[in-house]
Amino acid sequence: MPVLTAHDLHKSFGPQTILDGVSVNIRTGERVGLVGVNGSGKSTLARILAGVEQADSGTIARRRGAEIGVLSQDPVFEPTDTARDVVLAGLSAWHAAKARHDEVSRALAAGSGDAEALLAEQAEAGADVERLGGWDMMHQVDAIIGHVGVTRPDAPMSVLSGGDRRRVALARLLVSRPALAVLDEPSNHLDVETVEWLERYLVEEHPGALLLITHDRYLLDRVAERTLEIDKGKVYSYDGGYEEYLEQKAERLALEARTESNRQNFLRTELEWLRRQPKARTGKQKARIQRAETTKSAPPPKAERTAQLSVESVRTGKTILELKKLGLSLDGKWLVRGLDFTLTKGERVGIVGRNGTGKTTMLRAILGQLGAEGDGAAAEGPRMEGEVVLGKNSSVAYFDQHRSGLDLDKSIFENIAGSHTRVEVGGRSMDVRSYLERFLFDPNKARQPVGSLSGGERARVALAKMLTQSVNVIILDEPTNDLDVMTLAALEEMLIELDGSALVVTHDRWFLNRVATSILAFEGDGRVVRYAGNYDAYREQRANAALETEAEARAAKAQAAEARPAAAPAKAAARASDKPKLTFAERTELDGIVGRIDVAEQKVAELEAKLADPTLYASRGADVAGLLSELERAKQEAARLVSRWEELETKREAAGKA
Repeated sequence: MPVLTAHDLHKSFGPQTILDGVSVNIRTGERVGLVGVNGSGKSTLARILAGVEQADSGTIARRRGAEIGVLSQDPVFEPTDTARDVVLAGLSAWHAAKARHDEVSRALAAGSGDAEALLAEQAEAGADVERLGGWDMMHQVDAIIGHVGVTRPDAPMSVLSGGDRRRVALARLLVSRPALAVLDEPSNHLDVETVEWLERYLVEEHPGALLLITHDRYLLDRVAERTLEIDKGKVYSYDGGYEEYLEQKAERLALEARTESNRQNFLRTELEWLRRQPKARTGKQKARIQRAETTKSAPPPKAERTAQLSVESVRTGKTILELKKLGLSLDGKWLVRGLDFTLTKGERVGIVGRNGTGKTTMLRAILGQLGAEGDGAAAEGPRMEGEVVLGKNSSVAYFDQHRSGLDLDKSIFENIAGSHTRVEVGGRSMDVRSYLERFLFDPNKARQPVGSLSGGERARVALAKMLTQSVNVIILDEPTNDLDVMTLAALEEMLIELDGSALVVTHDRWFLNRVATSILAFEGDGRVVRYAGNYDAYREQRANAALETEAEARAAKAQAAEARPAAAPAKAAARASDKPKLTFAERTELDGIVGRIDVAEQKVAELEAKLADPTLYASRGADVAGLLSELERAKQEAARLVSRWEELETKREAAGKA
């Protein structure tokens, strides 16, 4: 059953056609990806489908009563509302369903009204409560707030960063559990661990349909059951995620190429025949001429445009970059502590870690944007100790996550070349418009203000500006935010072929797997560890280390468990000649209490594992309250047994000394 059906949508902005007869159908519970180059109209189509924006023409039918939630790229909130207030506002449908269930339950208890009708209404309201998250939503709200990385839930929205506001908006949408969730670049401003959590949540827990606009190819590949591509105003549908989309698109383009080749062969044959024929022609000949003219006038398929990124490299010296005992702290908290790091030619280091662990701060230290320890100018910001050594021949290009090097009031042309009409690229002079075509900009848009561009288009302008430099070290801070997959692929190829070195902060796992030669992981509390290989290799090394740590912990626990009961006969023998202070019942209790402690602790661990399972809240939300109570009782019992063991042991030791 469709949750939404759109037919023959048209949308233009001035002379530019964005949607040209687009039809889209999204079924209940279906997860659909939406891809296309920046500026192709992905966000516009999503807003029209959600009812936020109107099409110039066409029709949209939405299932009656179906809620549509939208995660926009620039969410707007009341500045005085706290993050928790905003997220809780997403529970309006849940509150309404629960209030209706409570009201009907009271009517049933009072015996008022038609009992059969009330029971049916109660069951319907209860089903709505379950669909919208279950009976203990407050626990789930706090869990989702934590998972998406909202670290200050009680702070007013006015003091939160743009990334924090996006995370709050994402949490609000997830707790609302709409019939259709429209997520526009949901992975922007999220760290890798959070993106992986979101990926699992959307597949395993989100109950409604999903329209996912994302440049994150792993997220798209693992979440989408169908992929839509918007290209030159048309929408093409492909079964499956990103990998299947690539395969099916390649087949479509190959078919178009064969069709065009056949058309060209037909034209050549027909034109040769026409030139050989006398002027007087039969009706059949005239029909053949008309067919040739019609085929000739048909437009050929437009060639697929791809970004062409390159950078002029300059010679490097023996030293490129060294960090010696680097320490970075903020408000008394260590972000980086005692880091020794050397960057050599050809290395491409991916930098990962949770938000707030210091990744961007380290890049600023490398760029000389932080003061040293004791520098009064840096007193209110991050503090640095240790040494950053940049080679004499190291020439650095920096792409910051806020694209702060752009003047939004100036045009694309002016941001790249100022008042000039040509730029120097790779040792040769190029017309600015020709240079911009490499970055998929239509020459007619060169004079458009940067402030009117989409986020992805701005990112392409920033790349174009950065790549006019001759460099040997490229530092990229979240370069994948907003960029379309075609530009990302071109950026990956450029870095792979780079005759220099690169540092890249990104949450894009696909990008890291293609580009990174090693991973620098920010693990919290100032700990920064370098791992060889790409992102998958890093994950495998982390998993192996975790297994080793877990095995060591189990071995230590087993040793302790063996030592505790073994102490009993040894101590009993030592005081065999003394008058016992323990009664027979207490000695019996002490002999068996260690086993009872192990059983109690195991029960606590099992209950904690159940409550940590996210599927519990989606499938058996009504059980949560009981499990929480049971966990509290289990913890109290474990604590009581440990306390009793300590009491009996103390008594027995005292008897041994008597």
